[in-house]
Amino acid sequence: MIETRGLTKRYGPVLAVDALSFDIRPGVVTGFLGPNGSGKSTTMRMILGLDRPDAGSARVGGRRYHDLAWPLRTVGALLEGRAFHPGRSARGHLAALAASNAIPARRVDEVLALVGLTGAAGRRAGKFSLGMTQRLGIAAALLGDPEVLLLDEPVNGLDPEGIRWIRDLMRTLAGQGRAVLVSSHLISEMALTADRLIVIGQGRLLADTTVAALSARSASLEDAFLELTAGTAGYRGRPA
Repeated sequence: MIETRGLTKRYGPVLAVDALSFDIRPGVVTGFLGPNGSGKSTTMRMILGLDRPDAGSARVGGRRYHDLAWPLRTVGALLEGRAFHPGRSARGHLAALAASNAIPARRVDEVLALVGLTGAAGRRAGKFSLGMTQRLGIAAALLGDPEVLLLDEPVNGLDPEGIRWIRDLMRTLAGQGRAVLVSSHLISEMALTADRLIVIGQGRLLADTTVAALSARSASLEDAFLELTAGTAGYRGRPA
């Protein structure tokens, strides 16, 4: 479970995240939506301890990320698809992550198979296509068999088959009782993937609801989203 309480972040005079509070519960896929610059990525970075909040708190399983003894076993994240040394092989990258969190070496090949990269395991990751890079990032997120997943725009670079694959994977993971938070700018994709929606604008919570409830507000989910976020677009801090 993820809990944020009054989460606030400024970059100089810019208020990027404004007293944001929500819970991400296990067993469901929760979509994290908002216009570009709304604070989605900044919020995810604070949950993972990459940015320090100016006020409020973020906890995973009741603890701050920095207090987790083996963080990859508790929370898996895809924020930057190319968060690896380009000269390392896919297997080498995952093996280094596994060693850092005392994850059995056999898990590396398991997640490579799960994301469809077994045949490319020995290739330098820096030569991967965008779609393969995303799959490697997802493999890293799954490496510790975590209870919580944070995925920032996971369908970027994936072809239609890959999009169906990640959609099914997220639903399977949620069905296993995991908490899955996924950000996306593709409203139609969230309609097919998410159970719940957290919608923010200018760093503030606009809605904590279900896909069905938000869709019922207008002719379509996209129309409802546009109506809800009208006037909240614009750069507020780090790109989100």
